[in-house]
Amino acid sequence: MLLSNMLADEAPQNPLIPAMPELIIGLIAFFIVFGVLGKKLLPNIQKTLEERRDAIEGGLERAAEAQAEATRTLEEYKAQLAEARHEAARITEHAREQGSMIIAEAREEAQRQAAVTVAHAQAEIERTRGQVTTALRHDIGRISLDLAGKVVGESLEDSARQSRTIDRFLDELEAKAAESAGAK
Repeated sequence: MLLSNMLADEAPQNPLIPAMPELIIGLIAFFIVFGVLGKKLLPNIQKTLEERRDAIEGGLERAAEAQAEATRTLEEYKAQLAEARHEAARITEHAREQGSMIIAEAREEAQRQAAVTVAHAQAEIERTRGQVTTALRHDIGRISLDLAGKVVGESLEDSARQSRTIDRFLDELEAKAAESAGAK
């Protein structure tokens, strides 16, 4: 107490500067609190900061990995798309070739069928022409005999003679027709 009495006897103290015993007790209390906080709180703060740093760095690494994976996936997708386009072009070209072959086969078949139809039509025309020629020869011969019979005044009943006369008459007509066609 002696020290405090001495101090009390001295001149009035400045209110901004604390008394020396209070300053010493305050400093001791400050260092005790600072030591306890440093031992207890500082490791927790360091741990939290380390976890945050790891989370941020890990997040950046994961983001970089995800970006690399996305890039690889995009490249694979582009490669598959290019392959699909190539395959589509190949299939389209194959379909065109098959279409051309089918069209060519259809044309050949149509030409073959047309040729067969024309051949049948020509054969039918020839057969019909032969029948018509025979029928016309017969009709012309009969008409000629009737006309000759009327001109001569007697009936020409002998069929062998009729046939020879008709054939000779028609042959002469055909020869004259051939000469007039050749002259033109």
